[in-house]
Amino acid sequence: MISTLTGILSDKNPPQIVIDCHGVGYEVDVPMSTFYNLPSIGEKVSLLTHFVVREDAQILFGFQTTQERTAFRQLIKISGVGARTALSILSGMSVNELAQAITLQDAGRLVKVPGIGKKTAERLLLELKGKLGADMGHTGHLGGDIHVDILQALVALGYSDKDATLAAKVLPKDVSVSEGIKLALRALA
Repeated sequence: MISTLTGILSDKNPPQIVIDCHGVGYEVDVPMSTFYNLPSIGEKVSLLTHFVVREDAQILFGFQTTQERTAFRQLIKISGVGARTALSILSGMSVNELAQAITLQDAGRLVKVPGIGKKTAERLLLELKGKLGADMGHTGHLGGDIHVDILQALVALGYSDKDATLAAKVLPKDVSVSEGIKLALRALA
């Protein structure tokens, strides 16, 4: 198993890159979140990898963070979700956004990713509940249930997921749901 690659970045052609490791060029498929954070061509790069061997291909997938690779590995365990679909999901949303969607059981966010239909999104939410959302720790410093309740209330009031999350992050630790919603609404106003 190839766990990491360190070498010189010799080519960038989304979503694929080539890393030259002492004269051997490795083609690596990366999510767009990793692609945008790569150094310039000719500079040193180090990526965590996941090696997939199929009957017709051997493919390396690269990730900048452990969380991305862990999320990828959880996604490909799900029936009907292959490596390309998992890469598409991680390109369409960050690991934190995915964890939040799972925690809130929000299929609408997953359906926005190209190639993910309603049934696949619901299967993802069902099979990853308690695995990815909890592991990736989106809840911040608030208690999980209170945080989820406040976020759901803000989204139900018409605020975007991003705005609701930002408003909830600044709330004190020991806030109640009703007080948290009031404070978040003041922050959003």
